[in-house]
Amino acid sequence: MAPEIHPIVLLFASVFTSNILLANFLGMCSFISISKDMKSANGLGLAVTVVLTITSMLNWVLLKFVIIPLDLIYLRYIIFIIVIAATVQILEMVIDRVSPALYLSLGIFLPLITVNCAILGVALFMQIREYNFVQTVVFSFGSGIGWWLAIMALSAINKKIEKAPVPPALKGPGITLITIGFMAMAFIGFSGMLSVQ
Repeated sequence: MAPEIHPIVLLFASVFTSNILLANFLGMCSFISISKDMKSANGLGLAVTVVLTITSMLNWVLLKFVIIPLDLIYLRYIIFIIVIAATVQILEMVIDRVSPALYLSLGIFLPLITVNCAILGVALFMQIREYNFVQTVVFSFGSGIGWWLAIMALSAINKKIEKAPVPPALKGPGITLITIGFMAMAFIGFSGMLSVQ
């Protein structure tokens, strides 16, 4: 049975204290790669939020009404990934049609949302924690917002770092990983206030 968690508590916890990226370290590769450009980071953050929310809802419905009743629990990973891949493919076509510039700037990272472990991770958290449908929607939407907030924050910090006197040995990936570590500590610092475990 799902624990009684108020949706607002769950929303704030999934955005800040249990951030899918900075507390669980899921979805790091595209987070680090796209954070150099704010426009691309914003577009990818929006795309991840949309995909996370839609796929979690679809996966919850499939889990409750198809996978569990038909005793197909051993196929849940494959079914979840098929839903994620189909949703990303549709989103890719929509972005290509609506905003070709954003489509080109996201490049290979847009289809790579399919293998973004944050998307599958949220679907599995939803199942493990036995969330109901409302909790699933709130948690997946909050996780997407948290991922979006983190990539925008890193992108803004990277802009400042470009003009900062960083020692040559730390330039590039070194200072980026140090920055992510400080961001993670800042987000986890509030973990005692709200919890979704």
